[in-house]
Amino acid sequence: MSSQASIKADKVLDCKGLACPMPIVKTKKAVEELQPGQVIEVQATDKGSLADIQGWAKNTGHQYLGTVVEGEILKHYLRKSSPSEVKEETKYPHTITNEELQTKLNAKEKFTILDVREPAEYAFNRIPGAKSIPLGELESRLNELNPDEEINVICRTGSRSDMACQLLAEKGFKNVRNVLPGMSGWTGTTEKNQ
Repeated sequence: MSSQASIKADKVLDCKGLACPMPIVKTKKAVEELQPGQVIEVQATDKGSLADIQGWAKNTGHQYLGTVVEGEILKHYLRKSSPSEVKEETKYPHTITNEELQTKLNAKEKFTILDVREPAEYAFNRIPGAKSIPLGELESRLNELNPDEEINVICRTGSRSDMACQLLAEKGFKNVRNVLPGMSGWTGTTEKNQ
């Protein structure tokens, strides 16, 4: 018996070929149209979609059921929670703008820039000196960060970094800021792998 037969979804959402943050944007919209208790299957090829969907589910109270990998395709399964289980999507309150971050860099202040995008995104375009820990690996690599140091977290648009900031705050990191709007709007110096 194949795994296909055992997982029934009420709706299938095709996000194949879409880059972050589109899979999660489309998923949010599709989940709004489901009835509580219904299951959606989100098909994506973006590896970052796994951490995005898990983080979003945790953040909203919708239930992440699991992911089936078939070749290049990730099939994520989510169950829409009933209104009593759902919570308002929280946003991490402490933010810093790209411009403020640039000012701190120019002043040579001591802090860490944590880049939580996927390794490929980081390789092609990053702020010099930024530390790469993809969102999906962050929890298992917390020991690489200093809880007492100022940490400015960046991703492409501010949504993965928002989830990363919430995770760090939960783990006792005191001085964490989400950089907005992130690399998509970064006009300062960048570097890439040669």
